[in-house]
Amino acid sequence: MTEVQQLKTGTTTVGIVCKDAVIIGTDKKATMGYMVESKEAQKIHQLDQHIGITIAGSVADALAIVRMLKAQFKLYRLERGAITLKAAATLLSNILHGSRYYPFMNQFILAGFDSTPHVYSFDPVGAFDEKDKFYSTGSGSPFAYGVLENNYKDGMSKEEGIELVIRAIKAAIQRDIASGGNGMLIAVIDKDGFKELTEAEIKKYN
Repeated sequence: MTEVQQLKTGTTTVGIVCKDAVIIGTDKKATMGYMVESKEAQKIHQLDQHIGITIAGSVADALAIVRMLKAQFKLYRLERGAITLKAAATLLSNILHGSRYYPFMNQFILAGFDSTPHVYSFDPVGAFDEKDKFYSTGSGSPFAYGVLENNYKDGMSKEEGIELVIRAIKAAIQRDIASGGNGMLIAVIDKDGFKELTEAEIKKYN
């Protein structure tokens, strides 16, 4: 692994499908070996008006993917209108698989809302899955999954979903040394589009 690939790693990301929305959330800590490189790492990115992504792994690799997807989605919108989530997932899968011999060192959760909410989880070489209604990636994911497995239920409201994502990330922060930072990031994507919650809005659910 190169030095660049080692920079700014360690994380907890979560994505869940609710009745009328998808909720994604992350912690804010980025580590560089045994050093905390940042307490304010941006691990959620808006890709289009109705699509967001969480990143885990090498930040340099992840930001390259984010730039590519933003550009492709803009072109698609100009030519055909808003891209569907299935098409967006297929595009990301193709990009990752095309680099499988020199892979991007990341896990991604792609989430959004077209006619319905969707959440996809990707491995570094392009395999993706939408079979489950919730996913977690990163070093803190085993702890987040414990909360999700016990508390997720179909048809959750947007508010219930936000509360569950916050609980899952908190559990990871308490047990995973590579997760933490100054608070967390939460975004909601529904029929009205992508919205990242403010710190004040997140505190209402704590």
